[in-house]
Amino acid sequence: MLKFLTLKEETFGLDITDLSLKIVKLKKKNKSFDLVSFNQLEIKPGIIEEGIIKNEEALVKIIKTACQNIKGKKLDTKYVFASLPEEKSFLQVIQMPKMKEKELVSAVPFQAENYIPLPIDDVYLDFQTIYPIKNYLNYLNVLIVAMPKKIVDSYISCFKKAGLIPIVLEVESQAIARALIKKEEAGSAPLILIDFGKNNIDFIIFSDHSIRFTCSVPISSQQLTMAISENLKINYDKAEKLKIEYGLIGEKKNDKAKKILQIMTPILNDLISQIQKYSNFYHDHSFDEHILPDGKIEKILLCGGGANLKGLPEFLFKNLGIPVELGNPRINFLSKRLNNAINKNILSFTTAIGLALRAMDDKENY
Repeated sequence: MLKFLTLKEETFGLDITDLSLKIVKLKKKNKSFDLVSFNQLEIKPGIIEEGIIKNEEALVKIIKTACQNIKGKKLDTKYVFASLPEEKSFLQVIQMPKMKEKELVSAVPFQAENYIPLPIDDVYLDFQTIYPIKNYLNYLNVLIVAMPKKIVDSYISCFKKAGLIPIVLEVESQAIARALIKKEEAGSAPLILIDFGKNNIDFIIFSDHSIRFTCSVPISSQQLTMAISENLKINYDKAEKLKIEYGLIGEKKNDKAKKILQIMTPILNDLISQIQKYSNFYHDHSFDEHILPDGKIEKILLCGGGANLKGLPEFLFKNLGIPVELGNPRINFLSKRLNNAINKNILSFTTAIGLALRAMDDKENY
């Protein structure tokens, strides 16, 4: 999203959410990349709330600790490609008359004012033209991304206090799409990407080489655990273990498994409703006079720690009638040597991997 400088230095990806921090560093090897460094730390509730940093000092300390105690090869760089909170971003595909890149730089901010619910002077704005659609005549598709300056500046401040130099700041959805979608398949039929996080779900529609729609939904893996805890009157840790053990396979198991499924079903039915609502919205609005219809959603790809819930792909497919798969964050780097600690939890590192891939792409194109 926001690019501050371009240089041919070693870099790493840093993903920060309300409740966790993840680091991934890739290294070029032949025609692919190896994942050589990684880490994951929890962030205590209250340090970041809904993407807003509430305790800068505590976050700086966590960033420093994560970098110092890295797993794999020691981090030998201060240059970072970092994520920005999806729930605070404004992302929109707009149509612009065909013009030169220099003209777009001046024209986009004026057009963007019609779509961004904040004064243009209060946001950082970035844009990119999207791969042209056939029969598009005299119009361009332009993806605009905006983020409140106060939010961005607070993250930059934390990075600098932690001794890091931010090169690129990017909203989570862009990194997720880069990690899960194979480059040569980016122009295929529309996909839904669902990042099932501990604190919320990011919903992304990707079609024809670009993100078309994003939103954050207040449903989370933590919410499922809390429902089990409250219903069975047990502590959070025990509830988490039961959720992991039984998942959504209650129909095939014992009475306890059926009870766990029963507790989680209302929350997941709400997720089903949200997916249907936003899918219908996208489909209804894709028939704009300047946009060719993209057709039906081809499949849903899941990522994030919550995507590991047993039986989740089958549950979603049964209720939506759309093929559902666990995403493969390794699809664009295919490293054969992964530490077991990250391999078994690879879906949680999707955003960090996408950021690390962006770092490698920018370095190669320098």
